Amino acid sequence: MLPRPSFRQLLLAAFVLVALLLGGVALRGQLALEALLEKGRDDAARTLSLSAHAERLDELALAMERAARQYLVLGDVTLRQRYQRSADDAEAHLRPLARDGIAPEAAAAWRTQRRAVDRLLADGADPARDAAVVQAFREIAEQQARLMEQLRAETATRNATLQDEIEAARVALGRQWAGAGVLALVLALALAVALARPLARVEGAIVALGENRLDERIEIPGPSDVRQIGRRLDWLRQRLAGQDADKARFLRHVSHELKTPLAALREGVALLQDGVAGPLSADQREVARILADNTAALQRRIEDLLSFNATAFAAERLVRRPVAMAPLLHALVDEQQLQWRAKGLQVQVGGDELTADVDAELMRSALANLLANAIRFSPDRTDGPAGGGATIRLELARAGDGLTITVADEGPGVADADRARIFEPFYRGAVQPAAPVGTMAGTGIGLSIVAEAVSAHGGHVELLKTGPLPGACFRVHLPHALAD
Repeated sequence: MLPRPSFRQLLLAAFVLVALLLGGVALRGQLALEALLEKGRDDAARTLSLSAHAERLDELALAMERAARQYLVLGDVTLRQRYQRSADDAEAHLRPLARDGIAPEAAAAWRTQRRAVDRLLADGADPARDAAVVQAFREIAEQQARLMEQLRAETATRNATLQDEIEAARVALGRQWAGAGVLALVLALALAVALARPLARVEGAIVALGENRLDERIEIPGPSDVRQIGRRLDWLRQRLAGQDADKARFLRHVSHELKTPLAALREGVALLQDGVAGPLSADQREVARILADNTAALQRRIEDLLSFNATAFAAERLVRRPVAMAPLLHALVDEQQLQWRAKGLQVQVGGDELTADVDAELMRSALANLLANAIRFSPDRTDGPAGGGATIRLELARAGDGLTITVADEGPGVADADRARIFEPFYRGAVQPAAPVGTMAGTGIGLSIVAEAVSAHGGHVELLKTGPLPGACFRVHLPHALAD
């Protein structure tokens, strides 16, 4: 079985075929043009030659008449000889005209009149025959005029014929070029279609890999190098599927291995704080408090890891249903009121009453993380006057057949150097809120969970440069999400 040609070989073959097609048409046109030019040169040379013979015939006819009439008057033999030489030369110039079919009857009449003059001169010198000679030469002049007229007519006919042939050749060459262009276009379209299909499959396979559809086997027909790309992509799919399985297995193992000893540690710290092992001094109680805070923080980090893993897998099993977005936001604010009230914050919810087709739990998780992030970075103003705390604003807005959800705060914002990576998992920006002594900082997973959940809905989340409040401003875009 012959090996399949590669993309490069097909492309080269197509270029060669088109070049041969256009080159053949160009060569044929050049040969036709050269043939017409050669015919034009031959016709021009023939016309010039016949015109020269006709002009010379006129000159010799005048010389013949002059010599004949002088001979009749003077009777000089030299004049008779001059007439004869001129007549012979004229006959030599008449023959090419008659041979080419230029007014053959005129040529015959010219010869008849010449013979008549010869007979008049053969009887010797006699001025009385001058009138007859003049009449004969008048007839000769008329026949020469007919010859010239016929020559001009035939020249015009040949020129018109040549012009018609040139025009026909031009039209034929134009049709050949048009046909060659159509064939080249058809060939190019056929090649484009033949190559576009496997390339579209390659694009689809890459999109499937990007969307984490790793259970679909990749097989791309087409040229050998395109098929090789398909095999490489399928190999990559298998590697990614293996890595996803390893990641999920790793997280399950870590959560199992950490949660059991962590639970024991928390129980032990709780027993110490309750004084089961005996009363604690003030310093010991402070140490026990720090241990309790850190074990609680460690448990939250483990739960964040599990939540991130669950969000990634939940995106593959999205269940959409109509959800009233304003009540969802109000419910999230109520759920986290202990956190924002503890910092003396004000949380405002505004905008349109909109219903969207979303996965309620996944969207709840994303918006809860955005709200928790805004609470965490908002300044603590519990020591200020009543009602003077910082503000967090959540706002719904219609955007065509979709919607936007904006979450803005009055925190320190995001450093310019961190903006490009703020949604990456485990990335923590340079600007962080102050944490109590002895507690753990955030893991940098919350915003990545937001990005995963919104992307699963076909939308995106962005960090705006400016917002309604001086701090950070995140906006979730959910196109085509409004419920009918």
